[in-house]
Amino acid sequence: MELMDGKELAKNIRANLKEEVEELKKKGIYPKLAVIMVGDDKASAVYVRNKSKACNEIGVEYEEFLLKADTTMDELLELIQKLNKDEKIDGILLQSPIPRHLDINEAFMAIDPKKDVDGFHPVNVGKLSLNQDCFVSCTPYGIIKMLETYNVPIEGARAVIIGRSNIVGKPLIQCLLNKNATVTICHSKTKNLEEVTKQADILIAAIGKPEFVKGNMVKEGTAVIDVGINRTDEGKLLGDVNFEEVSKKASYITPVPGGVGPMTIAMLMTNVVKAAKYREQK
Repeated sequence: MELMDGKELAKNIRANLKEEVEELKKKGIYPKLAVIMVGDDKASAVYVRNKSKACNEIGVEYEEFLLKADTTMDELLELIQKLNKDEKIDGILLQSPIPRHLDINEAFMAIDPKKDVDGFHPVNVGKLSLNQDCFVSCTPYGIIKMLETYNVPIEGARAVIIGRSNIVGKPLIQCLLNKNATVTICHSKTKNLEEVTKQADILIAAIGKPEFVKGNMVKEGTAVIDVGINRTDEGKLLGDVNFEEVSKKASYITPVPGGVGPMTIAMLMTNVVKAAKYREQK
C-alpha cells in the first residue's frame, strides 16, 4: 500500500507556480485573487486563512472582502460586478457556505467565467462537460492530479464516486470521463452500495460521513481517495474512509488530513495563475 502524500505534492506544485508568477511579474502582470466571505462561519475562516497563506507563498496578491451576515443579495452582486470590472483582479472566489437568505447560485452566475477560479460558473461546468479548456473545480482537479502523479491508471479503469455534490461528485464524473474511465456515481438512494463499490479500481468517497467506507466495501488493490473532512467532538479529523481497515486492501490511499485538502488549495493557485495568463494573452 502506498500513501498518496497530498502535502508533498502540493508543495511541489506551489514551488513551480512561484516560478511562473515571477515570470509573469517580469512582464508587468501581478496575479491577484479576491476572496469574498459573507458572515463569520468558523470553518470558512480557516479555509480563507489557508488560501491567503498559499497566495503569500507563491507571490500572488490577495484581497479579502468580509461582508456582514445581514448583507443583502444586491450588495453582494454589486461587489461581484465591481471585482469583475477591476482589471487588476484575475480570480474571484466566493467562500461557501453563505447565509441562507442569499442565493449562492445567483452569486456564482454573476462572477465573470474568466475569473471563476473555483470552476462553479455554468459556463465552466459546461465547458468541462465538452472537454474544452476551462477552470476545473479545485478538489476534482486535485484528485486527477494525484492519480496522475502516482501513475494510477485512469483510462479504462472503473471509477466509483460516493457523493454527488456540485463541488466534488458531479465535476469529478466529467474529469474522469475526459480521461476515459468508466464512471459510476453513488448516493443516498443507491441500492446495494457495497456491491457497486467492490467493483471499483478507483474509489472516491466524498459524502461527509466519518469512516463510512469500511474494509468490506473495497476490493484488493483499489486506489482509494478520501475527500471527507469530519471533526469529532474531541477535535480529531476523520475522513469518509475507515483508514485502518481500508488501507489493508488498497494499493493507494490518501490520508486525512494531508491528502486531498492541500491539493485543493494548490489547484486553486493553479487556476489563479491560469487566469493571470488570460490577462497576459489579452
